[in-house]
Amino acid sequence: MPDSATETVKIAAAEAGERLDRVLAARVPALSRSRVKALILDGQVAIAGHTIRDPAVRVNSGDSIVVTLPPPDPAKPAGEAIPLNVVYEDDALIVIDKPPGLVVHPAAGHAKSTLVNALIAHCGDGLSGIGGVKRPGIVHRLDKDTSGLMVVAKTDNAHRALSKQFEHKAENDLERGYLAFVWGAPDRPRGVIDAPLDRHPHTRDKRAVRAGGRRAVTHWQVLERYAGPDRKPVASLLACTLETGRTHQIRVHLAHIGHPILGDTSYGTGFKTKASRLGPDTRTALETLGRQALHAYLLVIKHPKTAENLAFRSELPGDLRRLRDALAADNRQS
Repeated sequence: MPDSATETVKIAAAEAGERLDRVLAARVPALSRSRVKALILDGQVAIAGHTIRDPAVRVNSGDSIVVTLPPPDPAKPAGEAIPLNVVYEDDALIVIDKPPGLVVHPAAGHAKSTLVNALIAHCGDGLSGIGGVKRPGIVHRLDKDTSGLMVVAKTDNAHRALSKQFEHKAENDLERGYLAFVWGAPDRPRGVIDAPLDRHPHTRDKRAVRAGGRRAVTHWQVLERYAGPDRKPVASLLACTLETGRTHQIRVHLAHIGHPILGDTSYGTGFKTKASRLGPDTRTALETLGRQALHAYLLVIKHPKTAENLAFRSELPGDLRRLRDALAADNRQS
């Protein structure tokens, strides 16, 4: 790859009809296909002077494709004045209540405006370096659109101790609890999902229940059941606790047992059809939610210095309270 800010590719006849992302990945070896896709989606690829934002566009013989390469991201994220809801803080750790929509750390497509940028502004250099320059202090993560409690390490010793708690949950008092609004109503009050998780066979940024995957265990309990205007069960509120902590674990597990999370466009197959059974106010609350209805409401850890058990709880944020109120109103009217 030359040092210039652009790379130009001329399409040969043999490549006509191929996908844009595949052609560029093959012709520009310095760019992975995922990097090519990100550049296309970001508007950095043009054909005949027209910006293309669809990686699946088919190219034509003779097309001249120009790829603009943005300046490389700084090696170390910069602090940004992003408001933080700090639940607890001392010289070893900080517990925050993450809002929905906030990415935890810089990654492809999210180089800034992340929780890490906010933490750097808040803590300065007072974060553990074990996670690397782009993940200082990060012991565990929440999905971008999952709200709730997270603990961040300020020192390397605290990071090691907290990481050990997360890795060996059965040997300590660590507890992570979530509230999930799901489609349908389980036929029993509580249960355990013990199903291994691995990468999805076709979509790399998703997970799936697959034989041979890593062990994953989720405990769930029904807190509330909601009937729709037709008086039939349409949704439930579950409390879930993690015995293991795999990527997307709760979302995949609940979908696996037939109760995907409301608003989950990745794992909530058929949610648009199910939404037709909701009352008008509940449909509006779900449409404006714009995310999966999942909230990390409980975090219990052992303090890495004092060995004291610390328990934190977070109330449902406003968007989930509105959804709950609407579901409850439908339930009363049914």
